[in-house]
Amino acid sequence: MAKHNQKILVVDDEVDILELLKYNLSKEGYDVKTASDGIKGVEIAKSFIPDLILLDIMMPKQDGVETCRQIREQPEMANTFVIFLTARSEEYSEVAAFDMGADDYITKPIKPRALISRINALFRRDSKKKKESSTITVGELIVDRTSYTVKNGEEKISLPKKEFELLYFLAQNPGKVFSRDELLQNIWGTDVYVLARTVDVHIRKVREKIGNDYITTVKGVGYKFDSSSN
Repeated sequence: MAKHNQKILVVDDEVDILELLKYNLSKEGYDVKTASDGIKGVEIAKSFIPDLILLDIMMPKQDGVETCRQIREQPEMANTFVIFLTARSEEYSEVAAFDMGADDYITKPIKPRALISRINALFRRDSKKKKESSTITVGELIVDRTSYTVKNGEEKISLPKKEFELLYFLAQNPGKVFSRDELLQNIWGTDVYVLARTVDVHIRKVREKIGNDYITTVKGVGYKFDSSSN
């Protein structure tokens, strides 16, 4: 059994799924806690501070999308991975999931080995990115990958992981225009199916937090980081 330092929270109203995932993830060496509804999930997450949350979308009391929104409001969980679990394949569920900052989206029935492989790959990529850490400074904007922090002048800005990754990637390549597909591949990866509008939503959220001067829309093409006006 591989020993992992990461903590995983599983939130689902189906007891069989909670038991199945807890057994398999614990066997893999992860520290696992479970919750049977979204309200309890948020409560446990605040004290447990998981590295990754497996979150069912359709739950009584509070659905997964609202649960994710509340979790993303907690600064200490800005870098927590969220993978949605759902029996639904409707496009709106997927859009809502990624708009709330999901990292992946898996449709039930769940195959434990495939899920664990996906989780391991997610953590490996994250570890590799952290080793390549550096700081980018443009005018008053400082993007620090070592601590996953962003400062604009004296203001410290909290960005969820995917918004941070998107900003950092664009800032690494100032002046270069990237299509939505290129951004999807570089930020979300080729093994995660994400709609192109998810990029637009994340760009809008980043702009709301750092201002409109840094990321420019190139109509019909995509986006670029513009450092010339700063």
